[in-house]
Amino acid sequence: MVKIDLNCDMGESFGAYKMGNDAEVLKFVTSANIACGYHAGDPTVMRRTVELALENGTGIGAHPGFPDLGGFGRRNMTVTEEEAYDLTLYQIGALYGFVKAQGGRLQHVKPHGALYNAAAKDAKLAGAIAKAVYDLDPKMILFGLSGGELIQAGRNIGLQTASEVFADRTYQPDGSLTPRTQSNALIEDDETAVSQVVRMVKDGLVRDVNGEDVSIEADTVCIHGDGAHALAFAEKINSRLKEESILIKSFK
Repeated sequence: MVKIDLNCDMGESFGAYKMGNDAEVLKFVTSANIACGYHAGDPTVMRRTVELALENGTGIGAHPGFPDLGGFGRRNMTVTEEEAYDLTLYQIGALYGFVKAQGGRLQHVKPHGALYNAAAKDAKLAGAIAKAVYDLDPKMILFGLSGGELIQAGRNIGLQTASEVFADRTYQPDGSLTPRTQSNALIEDDETAVSQVVRMVKDGLVRDVNGEDVSIEADTVCIHGDGAHALAFAEKINSRLKEESILIKSFK
């Protein structure tokens, strides 16, 4: 049977009473990427999101980003390999503490936004991130863009990796994501997004912005939790995958 992990970026708010749909979305995903305070989130939101994930049996991951609260971590920054290592280790270490304090286990690490996109193309940056993950816990899984440098860096250092694909993003001919600065970066229609996911998971193919097929490896699918219809979409994609006899399963 074909199987897939469904992951969602979470804990990207401030204050425990402004957590949006996270609690409800967690019922339909198998892995949660929790913001670590650099691009979004705060200690209280981190703790509460970990609690919610544990209550739902969801795999917990750290979601480190550039120190860019004002830009939500989506603005690129130039950092050295040493700085990339430090900012990654600092953030995943913080979430690791909350998870351990509640008797859980940190399953994976997935960089956020501009850090994620940069690491998909920059081998040195990817290597620094992978080393930070490995040095903290070599049993953790490193999530990265399918076919990107971060996946290769994780494999090189001995980490288990998960090649990630995106439900609501368009793709370039080289397999990279269309930059959010471009008008066609996001897929707004739910049915189009769901159909894209099914094809990526079952056939290993995605149609790029030019209408051509690009080969892709799908271990985990990202659905964004900050969208206007995040909950409805999470429920819809979960239901459709089951209809297609695709097993939705975390890495635990």
